Amino acid sequence: MLKFNIRGENIEVTPAIREYVETKVDKVERYFNEDVNATANVNLKVYNDKQTKVEVTIPMKNVTLRAEERHNDMYAAVDLIVDKLERQIRKHKTKVNRKFREREGAGLYFAHVTQPGAEVEQEEEYAIVRTKQFDLKPMDQEEAILQMNMLGHDFYIYTDAESDSTNIVYKRKDGKYGLIETT
Repeated sequence: MLKFNIRGENIEVTPAIREYVETKVDKVERYFNEDVNATANVNLKVYNDKQTKVEVTIPMKNVTLRAEERHNDMYAAVDLIVDKLERQIRKHKTKVNRKFREREGAGLYFAHVTQPGAEVEQEEEYAIVRTKQFDLKPMDQEEAILQMNMLGHDFYIYTDAESDSTNIVYKRKDGKYGLIETT
């Protein structure tokens, strides 16, 4: 059963908005087994240019479903989000079912639901085409960002000089930087 945590930034989450989001996002529940309990975290944001950003994250035991969409119409963005989540579920379900058939005995995360008219997506193969090995140099996050930019990459893995833990800096879609710290 899906529970909802709906937050709004620069927008009041009215009962009509809440009902629309819950009704639409609840449609993905048909893909789950009956025993799945999850919370759908929904963030609604409105920017100065009146564009809306909708983010939905559904963390579960073995997979996290996440999608975000920007659109001038918030309701259209919610519809697009549901489409993205359904594609993710079908892709993951195909992958899990294929592994189940190969190993015979692995548990399934999603129920065997086939929608009328739903096309079966081809499973893309995850083939590693290149392997790199390197020593992680101790540095601070500013130096890691400089290294990442010099290499022209979107992320950079390094050892934090203070904590001696492995961290990752990455470039966000908005052009700013993010930091992932390991524990």
